[in-house]
Amino acid sequence: MAETPIPNPIVLQRADPSVLRHEGQYYFTGSHPLYDRIVLRRAERLEDLQAAAEVTIWTKHFEGAQSHLIWAPEIHRVNGAWYLYYAAAPNSDVTFDVEGADDTFNHRVFCLECTDDDPMTGEWHEKGQVDTGWESFALDATSFVKDGVQYLVWAQQDFAVKGHSNLYIARMSNPWTLASEAVMLTKPEFDWEIVTFWVNEGPSVLQKNGKLYLTYSASGTGIEYAMGLLTADADADLLDPASWTKSPTPVFESAPEAGIYGPGHNSFTEDEHGNTVLVYHARTYTELVGDPLWEPNRQARAQVLPFDADGNPVWGTPVPDTRPTPTSTEVLSPEGMLV
Repeated sequence: MAETPIPNPIVLQRADPSVLRHEGQYYFTGSHPLYDRIVLRRAERLEDLQAAAEVTIWTKHFEGAQSHLIWAPEIHRVNGAWYLYYAAAPNSDVTFDVEGADDTFNHRVFCLECTDDDPMTGEWHEKGQVDTGWESFALDATSFVKDGVQYLVWAQQDFAVKGHSNLYIARMSNPWTLASEAVMLTKPEFDWEIVTFWVNEGPSVLQKNGKLYLTYSASGTGIEYAMGLLTADADADLLDPASWTKSPTPVFESAPEAGIYGPGHNSFTEDEHGNTVLVYHARTYTELVGDPLWEPNRQARAQVLPFDADGNPVWGTPVPDTRPTPTSTEVLSPEGMLV
């Protein structure tokens, strides 16, 4: 008997979705449309996340390096504690003095920790900026643990490399401190990665069937946004770029036949049957009203990711929505209600 598809979207107007399944509960976070807070939801089923109460666990500072454009929080569970990685920038009155930087965005990666059992009601503490080894535009940190060793993967600008961000990996000594130098794994180079912007961003790591699958997103925030893939053997040296094979073409992209455009910035979780679930955001139209940064209708979606007989993922295409979504002129209140 076929399993029932996941109703989509799973959460309205929450881009950059991060979903963690822990002890039978799904924990969800993502970029809030106002970019001023970090929020969490919890539900027993993915389809119940939209109706779940949303708790604000952190808000931006009034000034300084964490006072503007709070982006892409990710929730992780490491050594019995909760961690949130996110990107934040200074407001317009504050800039980092970095030679070669432009004035577009000035984000850095930061970390929060909660050692209480319940991250919804527990106390979150700032662990500060994650020092990646140099000062430049940095964002979209994700983390994974392999053989007891924690790694961080993130996007950052290198002024010697054309473009806004490449992907880097490093080993960690604790969840907010790197233990090795950053190693670049991929940079924008293929035509599909440089349509609007030269970016590799939004990494996520899946460990499955003796391999590591590192997905990322590239090119822009419109219909050109798509997901790429790096693959490594599980027993390889993950800090060696030669251990990773990069797909020359995107593995997940817009599906006009389904009315889904610009899928990307994904995460991975599992359903109650142990199936891998691909979580991502996308829009349902191609014409954006106003500044794309503040256009709120990137909806969080999820679909089961099947594997073939050889154990490789079959990425497929975005599935059509089965729930109503806001139109290009509709917005949600901070509480998630249409206004």
